[in-house]
Amino acid sequence: MQPILSNNYYVNFNKEAYQKLNSYISDYNPSAIFILVDENTNNYCLPILLETLETEAEIEIIEIEAGEENKNLDTCSGVWHALTELGADRKSLMINLGGGVITDLGGFVASAFKRGIAFVNIPTTLLSMVDASVGGKTGVDLGVLKNQIGLFSDPEMVLIDPRFLETISDRELRSGLAEIIKYGITYDINLWNEINNFEEINISAISKLIHRSIEIKNEVVTKDPKEKGLRKILNFGHTLGHAIESYFLESEDKENLTHGEAIAIGMVMEAFISQKLLNFPSEHVKSIKESILAIYEKVDIDVLDYEGIIGLLIHDKKNVGGQVNFVLLTDFEQFKLDCKVEKALLVDALNYYNA
Repeated sequence: MQPILSNNYYVNFNKEAYQKLNSYISDYNPSAIFILVDENTNNYCLPILLETLETEAEIEIIEIEAGEENKNLDTCSGVWHALTELGADRKSLMINLGGGVITDLGGFVASAFKRGIAFVNIPTTLLSMVDASVGGKTGVDLGVLKNQIGLFSDPEMVLIDPRFLETISDRELRSGLAEIIKYGITYDINLWNEINNFEEINISAISKLIHRSIEIKNEVVTKDPKEKGLRKILNFGHTLGHAIESYFLESEDKENLTHGEAIAIGMVMEAFISQKLLNFPSEHVKSIKESILAIYEKVDIDVLDYEGIIGLLIHDKKNVGGQVNFVLLTDFEQFKLDCKVEKALLVDALNYYNA
């Protein structure tokens, strides 16, 4: 696969990616290499990486606990202390090996440590491959509020190795598929059609869509690196989706949703809102809901949960002056930014998903 140039770094694929990494390490000659993992990537992904590294530099492994609930400043502090105790300096290299929690948090940790050390991202989940691989977003959650603390900072390179998808669950694979669905609905209808033509959801079928998905996100973020306009389309489904994800995360009596599961729900609701406000064709709304419910198990959102979910919308990063802003659709591949939505319509959208 052809490498993808994003700003000042490349997204590299398959075996060639490791050749590029070794070449970079040889040229950069880091004082030490720190590999950030969680318990899952430590067990299943780290051996693959270590057998490919060609370097005389000292390698240290830093492990954090897996899960969105650990994507916070306390975990960052623990990693910063570990780096300090292990003698990291400004010529150190950090390799973030894991899903979106690892790459988001690891990029933020590296960018802030000693005002910035070099880092490389190796995403190991579908979600992190197609979403976190480009765009330069790093950061952590503040309580249950998603990605409230962070900054834009580019890695030295990104490595995409589909073999890592064999280490994740079917649920995580479907979680990542939600972002590809978003690209298809908002930017490239061919992706949406391919997904609808899947005979079954598996690694082989999905792997064919990874390169194009990264191309799409890269096209968008290179045109709008700081999310002033076009890049906002990447938030379709995320305004309500993030609120639902956060609400379930903080609710003791509810099972946490994966990011993709929450975004899938958000896309159904925001398609419905698009139909009501912008005349997005009703047959498209119906097909989106039917396709998403064929991929993702229906989630029970109690009417008593509505107020809490809507209350969390005020913290969305796209808001200006306390006003919640949505990205809505007029048709497939056609959208309108910064749409205002009344509370009554949000309730209707929740009801539509539940119906």
